[in-house]
Amino acid sequence: MLPESFGGRIIYLLQQYGSSFAKGAGVSMWLALVGTLFGCIIGFLVGIVQTIPVDKNDSTAKKILIKIVKFILACYVEFFRGTPMMAQAMFIYFGSAAVFNINMSMWFAAIFIVSINTGAYMAETVRGGILSIDPGQTEGAKAIGMTHVQTMINVILPQALRNIMPQIGNNLIINIKDTCVLSIIGTVELFYTTKGVAGALYTYFESFTIAMIIYFIMTFTCSRILRVLEHKMDGPDNYDLATADTLTHTSGMYSYRERKDDRE
Repeated sequence: MLPESFGGRIIYLLQQYGSSFAKGAGVSMWLALVGTLFGCIIGFLVGIVQTIPVDKNDSTAKKILIKIVKFILACYVEFFRGTPMMAQAMFIYFGSAAVFNINMSMWFAAIFIVSINTGAYMAETVRGGILSIDPGQTEGAKAIGMTHVQTMINVILPQALRNIMPQIGNNLIINIKDTCVLSIIGTVELFYTTKGVAGALYTYFESFTIAMIIYFIMTFTCSRILRVLEHKMDGPDNYDLATADTLTHTSGMYSYRERKDDRE
């Protein structure tokens, strides 16, 4: 017998279906983490390729090949950024079976859909992060003999990664919420579980109140963790300039933050 009060119904649902809510939340978090991870890998690869420079001394074949590859990647980015994930899920999961006779497993399809959707957004983020780095650093790296790949790995990407960390965290939080659209292909995540509980007892308001609180806890926790990681990547607020010259004492003479005594 369901309690009459709103709070009583919330407690009753948690007692009866708490494990189901927890399992659904775990699936949502797992899909979001794995999908964001693969999406970031896709985004980095696409973003790096999109920023490959074309030199006037390059061969005609190389120029044409790069233009074709960039055009294909641009189509991928625009298509998956310009269509909703729910439509993509239906198109990929059911369309692949109907048109190409490819029967994907539900879990593979879920991860694949989240990954390629995230990859499209991350590709533009990575491209912007790479272009935000001072071009002089690329020129300096090439001046000492670095190839484009070496320049990306050792000079540009470490700096770009710090610049795009907030967007990576934002994509993770979006994916935690957007995994609910995967219920349309039968993925038993938090939203799917909530619909089942609500439909069984006709407690839609109470069930989705619990789901909203769980979603908020997951997104807020991830947000705080990512904020800590950002601060870790910033490094210390003050640092001393190291020197190999033992005759010159420079310790404490140069610091990132201006000292109070110097301002006075």
